Amino acid sequence: MSRQGGSHESRLFSAAQPTSKLCKTAVSFLDIEFVAMDELQHECGVAAVYHLETGIVSPLIPMRDKKRQNVGEGSLAPLSEEPESFEEAITRTSRMIPGMLLDMQNRGQLAAGFTTYKPGRLQLMKTHKDVGGVAEVFRMNQEEPYKALMAEYAGHAAIGHVRYATCGTDHPNHAQPFERQHIARSKWFSFAFNGQLANYRELCEEILGNKDFHLTRETDTEVLHHLISHEMSLNANITPVELLSKLAKILDGSWNIVFMNARGQMFVSRDPLGMRPLCYAHEGSLFAAASESVALTHLGFAEESVHNVPPGHVVIVDGDSVVVEKYADSPQKAHCFFEWIYFANAGSTFDDAGVYLSRKRLGEELAKREPIPMGDDVIVVPVPDTAKAAADAMAFSLGVPSLEGLIRNRYIGRTFIEGNNRADKVRMKYTPLPEVMEGKRVLLVDDSIVRATTLRELLMLLKTRGRAKEIHIRIACPPIIAPCFYGIDMSTVSELFAPRFMTGKVPTAADEQAMADYIGATSLRYLPVEALADCVGLPEKSLCLACVNTIYPTPAGDAMYQRALDKAVAEMKTRSNGSITECASDRAERVYV
Repeated sequence: MSRQGGSHESRLFSAAQPTSKLCKTAVSFLDIEFVAMDELQHECGVAAVYHLETGIVSPLIPMRDKKRQNVGEGSLAPLSEEPESFEEAITRTSRMIPGMLLDMQNRGQLAAGFTTYKPGRLQLMKTHKDVGGVAEVFRMNQEEPYKALMAEYAGHAAIGHVRYATCGTDHPNHAQPFERQHIARSKWFSFAFNGQLANYRELCEEILGNKDFHLTRETDTEVLHHLISHEMSLNANITPVELLSKLAKILDGSWNIVFMNARGQMFVSRDPLGMRPLCYAHEGSLFAAASESVALTHLGFAEESVHNVPPGHVVIVDGDSVVVEKYADSPQKAHCFFEWIYFANAGSTFDDAGVYLSRKRLGEELAKREPIPMGDDVIVVPVPDTAKAAADAMAFSLGVPSLEGLIRNRYIGRTFIEGNNRADKVRMKYTPLPEVMEGKRVLLVDDSIVRATTLRELLMLLKTRGRAKEIHIRIACPPIIAPCFYGIDMSTVSELFAPRFMTGKVPTAADEQAMADYIGATSLRYLPVEALADCVGLPEKSLCLACVNTIYPTPAGDAMYQRALDKAVAEMKTRSNGSITECASDRAERVYV
């Protein structure tokens, strides 16, 4: 089910043309309801590893820690090590998860965790998780605490997760995996989830319709947890195919799952639309899966061993086999195009499209459409870091330099900063180089504009400290004109920048110039929607483009968009009547950088 636009949409795009009273009318309703800066945030990444009971230790698992002894005068020497059994060796398999999660830290910096399985342990499955980055959660910057943690949670199978929240809070209880302990091994399980359920509210209402049920976390992961538990309570021996087939009939949205139970059975599955990427590899005794292909090649798997989990399929792993089975039809694909433009690791390849080459083609497409004349005073500067590939390709095509005129503090991470002075936060994050930009006409390349709040401050910084003569914004993406309900944190119409300037779904030259004037740029140009498919390298019919064309691939997504439009139009009418006169930038905000 999809839609092509309607009366609400037309009113929204045409009613908010900016004027000199921006802070008192149109802009104020579009600047509310955000806790992040301009950067998009993604809904998580998942990982899984399993060492099969083949009797042969995989050469890819981590090396055994060398024991050392004091031999006098403070010197250390290796001890002679006793032979290691197969069972002892394969318990190091779980140590692969932290490294895999580090390779996917771009997908979530709010929390991390893993669940490990070891059949000879009293706690057959054990879960460690917390709020923080991967290195912090797993104590990877401290050798002895890290080794102690890895020893405590050693196992020959494990699943892992990195989290950014599109729903729920940043409390440790919301970190994944979610483990459900039970006296029956078949019902003792742990799982992690990458995606977002568009019909979350409807599912909650249905669950809470039973007066004996209660939900505590306000997150779609808890709903999924309940649904899995419910099916297992009805049939303790339900197979992965049977379970996922039932879920596919009631879930709407994106929902990749990695799952493991206390019987030592594992599965990794991808939703029927294939919205989020999921890759797996199997060589000899070792199986692994991850949201990014680079997490598998970094383990040592050959590139030809890395495969995509087909949409609507599940990879089932037990002690001695790896089997791929179909659990639902997949007549339509809806791969999120933002994976290639922004979210994914540039070293990854999935669904037969390489991330870096996709971004390179975006830059080449920008170059084809560049209207300003080239000269010795023109340079291209990327907004670090994901726009660099596009910027370099654009500059090469135009025959001008691509220079790092803007340096990003890569050690800030997702840090909470007290106060509401956005300019100070931007200065903490970015350092302009006047020796690069002074007196230049700068083509500033970014991968997207969502809210533009940070971009305005950044442009001011480039003018004052960078001393650029002109700044022309070039965006390697079409305007974002609609919310995402499938795992990206832009779920309200009111937080989006572009619609308030546009009279339709496609920006005119006048629309783009109005945007440029508002943010303080000399000019602004977006890529058109029709250029995306060729740049990504996949057919347009297999991509989800809802946030740039308002055509949603699922019924719940379409319904949520209609509700979001109605709410935005109502808010706009209220504010245009003068009931709210404050400017959003005048209010204290919780801002992360």
